[in-house]
Amino acid sequence: MKIVILDGGTTNPGDVSWEPIAALGDLTVYDSTPPELVIPRAQDAEALIINRIALTKETLAQLPKLRFIGMLATGYNTVDTAAARELGVPVCNVPLYCVEMVAQQAFTLLLSLCGNVHRYSETVRAGKWQEAVAMNYQGYPLFELYGKTLGIVGYGSIGKCVAQLGLTLGMKVLLYSRTKKDAPEGCRWVDLETLFAESDVVSLHCPLNEQTAGLVNERLLSLMKPTSFLINTSRGGVVDSRALASALNSGKLAGAGVDVMAQEPPAADDPLLTAKNCVISPHIAWASKEARERLIRIVADNLQAFQNGKTQNAVN
Repeated sequence: MKIVILDGGTTNPGDVSWEPIAALGDLTVYDSTPPELVIPRAQDAEALIINRIALTKETLAQLPKLRFIGMLATGYNTVDTAAARELGVPVCNVPLYCVEMVAQQAFTLLLSLCGNVHRYSETVRAGKWQEAVAMNYQGYPLFELYGKTLGIVGYGSIGKCVAQLGLTLGMKVLLYSRTKKDAPEGCRWVDLETLFAESDVVSLHCPLNEQTAGLVNERLLSLMKPTSFLINTSRGGVVDSRALASALNSGKLAGAGVDVMAQEPPAADDPLLTAKNCVISPHIAWASKEARERLIRIVADNLQAFQNGKTQNAVN
């Protein structure tokens, strides 16, 4: 089987092995592929493996040999899954490879806001500690999570992990999701408006689709406490960036931590780049070495299952 990976550089900059996939056929790996080279590079592929490459209906129609699409990710919004289904091509993603890492990154962003560690580190290096009259100093506020309320939008595997971390830190947890599920003691199901109004921290863990695009808008942000934080490790498009930047700059929101942006990489004029107290990481919540090794193994498992006449983790 001819296997082509079009944008493998993000998943594997050289510190992990493609061997689980290479063992299944004739593998060609490109670190990245510009749009104009997608069809030339993919035209002979029977199995196409991608991360964030766009595969439109028009593109798929020009790949007659294609039999399988494997995502190097959980998300698959860059692929026209309906068109792939019409062509009989399964699109298989990897849903659970980075659950713990994304939950960890959500709290990394939150704890950065709570402790202002990055800011304090800069002041110490600048000699401000030595200049302080007292033995220590507090140039920035500290926010204690114990006893506070954590609101979680989306209660899938990552949302569950985030809820458990919140409970471990002594937080009360509010939940909102399309469907209610069993949740640990200390969690309470509420409607979306109540969650935004009562939470000290809102953490987003829902997929990006027609129902969630722009979900966190000016109206919902206006319900939040001026002392509260918004954390987004789901998808940038779930949040209205301009509304969030406005809330931060006007003091209607204390801070935000985001690992995802509406456009990635962000445009130079993206309002969140200059918003007050907005901590941004470059979509790396999934990218620990351990998670990337799991990702490659599961992509290989998906492809091997297809070769054996079965389909697993298909999204179409």
